[in-house]
Parts: sequence; structure tokens; C-alpha cells
Amino acid sequence: MELIAVCCVVGVTSIVVSCVWRVLNWLWFEPKKAEKGLRDQGLDGSWYRFMFGDLKEMAQMTIEAKSKPMSLSHDIAPRVFPFFHKANCFTWMGPKPLVHISDPAMIRDIFADYHQFQKARGGNPLLKLLARGLFDAEADQWVKHRKIINPAFHVEKLKHMVPAFYVSCSEMIHKWEEMLSEKSSCEVDVWPHLQTLSSDVISRTAFGSSFEEGRKIFELQTEQTELVMKAAQSFYIPGLRFLPTKNNRRMKETDTEVKGLIRKIIDKRVVAMMAGEASNDDLLGILLDSNYKEMKQHENNGSGLSIEEIIEECKLFYFAGQETTGNMLVWTMILLGQHTNWQTRARAEVLHVFGEKRPDVDGLNRLKTINMIFNEVLRLYPPVIALRRMIHKDTKLGNLRLRAQTMIQLNMLFLHHDHDIWGDDANVFNPERFSEGVSKVTKGQTVYFPFGGGPRICIGQNFAMLEAKMALVMILQCFSFELSPSYSHAPYTVITLKPQYGAHLILHKL
Repeated sequence: MELIAVCCVVGVTSIVVSCVWRVLNWLWFEPKKAEKGLRDQGLDGSWYRFMFGDLKEMAQMTIEAKSKPMSLSHDIAPRVFPFFHKANCFTWMGPKPLVHISDPAMIRDIFADYHQFQKARGGNPLLKLLARGLFDAEADQWVKHRKIINPAFHVEKLKHMVPAFYVSCSEMIHKWEEMLSEKSSCEVDVWPHLQTLSSDVISRTAFGSSFEEGRKIFELQTEQTELVMKAAQSFYIPGLRFLPTKNNRRMKETDTEVKGLIRKIIDKRVVAMMAGEASNDDLLGILLDSNYKEMKQHENNGSGLSIEEIIEECKLFYFAGQETTGNMLVWTMILLGQHTNWQTRARAEVLHVFGEKRPDVDGLNRLKTINMIFNEVLRLYPPVIALRRMIHKDTKLGNLRLRAQTMIQLNMLFLHHDHDIWGDDANVFNPERFSEGVSKVTKGQTVYFPFGGGPRICIGQNFAMLEAKMALVMILQCFSFELSPSYSHAPYTVITLKPQYGAHLILHKL
């Protein structure tokens, strides 16, 4: 009996010692080893602090930065990135180092090798309630998803969606005209209107004839976005999402309801396709048709997307579409409301090309000044201020040797505002810098990438640009505007870059 007891004690002690060692190795020895390796290569960074790293300081600095508006300046990095100030360095996301990359040559190599530099894993899994599908896929899965989804965003297909853009924009314009029906000008917070516009456009272009069902789905997705964003702003504790809190229960209910509604629309479309009916010319119809052809070509051997994967792609259409286009439009209106000389110049171009006529694709593609303005807006206020990647295996990046599972961050915002690249007026709104195109001003360097880069460049960038051009053209045809005295300049980021206190403008009917 004593021998058994001794064996049990030794066994339990061994397990405890092993567990303690694993925890200490995870929270101390491995981080210190990684820190030494990075410093030995000349990288500067904060000293590792047990367990939390820089997370507490980052949270405190972010809260302080968001506590008040900033001056009306485009030097927004200190507010949206208050904890980062150096070009190539590292910070600590808990016990894991985050290596910040701002070297254009390194970024070019990262974009080119998407097998080695994959999307960063970990973090708050609640974010996957908003964006999975193509955004989240890697390796062969990504290749499959991209191949099937590509036809939906082909230029010729996008031309057929322009009427839907026009209808949604007309509804927003009509609401603004009603506000001005009895007065020559009024103050409007255009931010919620532009968010609604983006949602309506996605509803119409994703589901076409099922627009009303689509609108219900995206109302739920809007609520889900707010719930997830609220959760994402607090520290993530593993397992916390499984607790039956009010927020967690509602997120689960909303996700189930959204998936159920999308599944019903998909089931109807699939039945119609099987009956020989032509597929709809909306995003869902094109996606289903492309998926069916892929499965037929490979005799349904797993080459196509499952219904669950198609549902996730539909959710991604909404989230990416609303966040990208809505944000781009709101910052464009804010900047043109501040720099009214460029607004006047843009309107002159619009009236020269279209007059008061309905905008068409050919005309939209001829708008040089509008294009310059959007490029400059995306430089100063990119929808996403940084991109993260995880290194798949030990690799050499430039003169750095980085271990597998090292997380790297491509600091888009800092490159977009770098005085060495853009000149002394890097923080000045000057669309003229893009008068000869992006390649000319960047000298072929990877220093401007508002939609990402390489094979994984945003598949919806042409969709977003076409929608934004249509909206801005119609706004300029009907209104002039300037910043309201009540406007508070407060860019902040939770996944994407938004105006914290809205976008209050004074609208004038032309």
C-alpha cells in the first residue's frame, strides 16, 4: 500500500511539475528566448512583462487617446496607434511578440509569398462571427474559395450591378432632399446614412430579387457587428464566450437566425437551378452558378463549396462591403467638407462628364479627379490601418531571421504617412500627388496598399470603388457641403477606421 501511495504521489507530483514547467515555458522562458533573438538582430522593442506583455499599457493608451477629439489634422497615428512609434520594432501581445514591419521590400515579399505568410490566427474568436469565408481561408482552401468567388467580381458582372447602386444612392439622396425641402441648408450627420447606403447596396447586389429578405439579414448583421465590436474592445479570456451572458446569448441567437435566413434563400435558388431556371445575376446567383460548374467539372469530389461555406461568404459580402465602402465615403465627405476647393473641382468634373444625367459605368471610369481624391482619402484614412500575418515556418525576411509562429504586422498607416516617401506634405490632403497614377508617385515600391496586396488583394476592391464613385457623383450633382462647427475630429479603429463622433456636415441644395 505504501508503495502504491508513493507511486501516486510521485505521479501526481510529476504531472504538476510538468504542468508548471509548461506554463512557465509558455509565459516566461519562450518569450525571453524570442526577445533575445529579436534584440540580437538589432530590433528595438519593449521589454517583456510577465503574462500580459504590453496589453495593459496598450489598452490604457487607447482609452486615453479615445477620451477626447483631436485637432483637425490628418496626422492621425498618435490617436489611432498611440502605442507604436518606430519603424521596425516589436511589441508584446501577451506572451507573444508582434514584429512591426514597415520596410517596403519586406512587405513586397510578404504579399508575394502567401503560403509562408498566412493570416494571423488566435485573438478573439468572436470576430469570426463577422468575417470568415475567403477572408479566413488559407492554403488550398483559399485557392478553392477564390477560384469559385472570382466570377462574382468580374468587371463585366459588376457593370450589371450599377443599376442597384443607383437605386440605393437615389433613396439616400431623396431623404436628404426631404430634409432640405423647406430650407436652403441643414446639418446632417452623414455617417449613419452612408452606413445604410452600403447595407442597401449589398442587400440588392447580393440577393437581387430577394432584397427584402436580404435587408432583414443585414439588419441582424448590423446588430451582430455592434455586439461583437463591444466584446472585442475588452480583453479576451479563453472560454469566456461560452458563458450564458446576455451579450453572448444574443450573439449566438443572431448568428443562428442569420444563417437560417441565408440558407432559405440559397435553398430556393438551388431548387430553381436544378429545375433549369437561369441563375440570377446577383452575387449569390453568380456564386452558386460558379460553384455548381466547379462541382460538375470535378464530379462533386469536394472541389466545390458546401452550403455552410456559401453562407459564410454571404456574411462576408455584407461585412466587408459595408465596412470598406461606408468608411471610404464618410472620410471622403469629411475631407471634401474641409477642403472645399477640391469639392468644387470634383463637382466641375462630374458636371462636365454627366451634367444632370444618370451616371453610367463608362463615365465613372473617366473621372480622373474623383479617382485622385479617393486615392488620397485611402492614403490618409485607409479602412484598415494595419495587416497581420503569421509565419508558417522558420524563414528569412530581408535581413531578419524569424521563427515559425512569429506574428508580424504590416503598418499601412505609417507607410501611408511617411515623410520620406510622400514628402513634407505627407499629412496634407493633396490629391494632386496621384495625378499621374499610383505607380508614379510610389516609384514602384510597396508603400501604398489600402486593399492589401499580392494574390490576396481584396477581391471586392473594384466593387467598392464603383459603388463609392456612383455615390459621390450623385451627391455632388445635388449638394454642396462643408464641415459643421459641431464636427469633432476623432478617427478611431475597431477593425476598421471610423469617425468616433459621426460626420456632421452642413448640406446645401444646389
